[in-house]
Amino acid sequence: MRIVSFNIHKGIGGRDRRYRLERIIEALRALEPDVICLQEVDHHVARSRYDHQAKLISEALGLVHAHYQLNVRLKEGGYGNLIASRYPLASVHAISLTRRHYKPRGAQLVVVQTPLGRLHLIHWHLGLRETERHWQVRRMFEHQHFREHRQLPAIAIGDTNDWRNTLANGPFAVHGWKQISSPPSRFRSFPAWLPLGALDKVFVNSGVAIESCHIAKSRLLRDASDHLPLVVDLGGFHEHPADHLPRLSLPVQ
Repeated sequence: MRIVSFNIHKGIGGRDRRYRLERIIEALRALEPDVICLQEVDHHVARSRYDHQAKLISEALGLVHAHYQLNVRLKEGGYGNLIASRYPLASVHAISLTRRHYKPRGAQLVVVQTPLGRLHLIHWHLGLRETERHWQVRRMFEHQHFREHRQLPAIAIGDTNDWRNTLANGPFAVHGWKQISSPPSRFRSFPAWLPLGALDKVFVNSGVAIESCHIAKSRLLRDASDHLPLVVDLGGFHEHPADHLPRLSLPVQ
């Protein structure tokens, strides 16, 4: 089973600054995903021809089970996160990860009914400040919807903006999760034309077995967005021992 995470930059090329959503679709189709987790997906915005990008992408790829989360609202429309899947979404929940006056952020917490079993998929686009990102991850772990499904095999994926790579040894380590997209030197994804930062990351609990994980690279991908996609192949699931998970006493604000 393959999951692809990709910050599509509203379909605007990182180098040529041209809006060409067909490049995103072509690049994703070549990766043959079962589930896509996309960040910066436009909806009804002039710069992207007022396209409903979530609908256009999911339909073009035949990923009929989709959920779109609009996080940043503009004068007209806005942009946010998209999960689109070949398999049914048994449960869908969107939460706010917006802190104080910072840019609006959110996470999608969905249960995907896959051929391998049920998977708890957390998809997000985290903030620009390190303290903000750590707060956002703690908030996810403490959220009621997450706790209700914490016995399931789970994966958290997306654009973390974690330049200094501090999340793995921070809130994820507290809960016994591990980072799969490591070491950072092998997972540089931004900027696409000359990757320096390993910003797109994936973390899993002990219920998920990983077959492979890599950053996809091609000439098309270098032009399609300002990020490169993160590709994860899952090998199998087993029940996560929820009773053994640590409980945080940190307040969620």
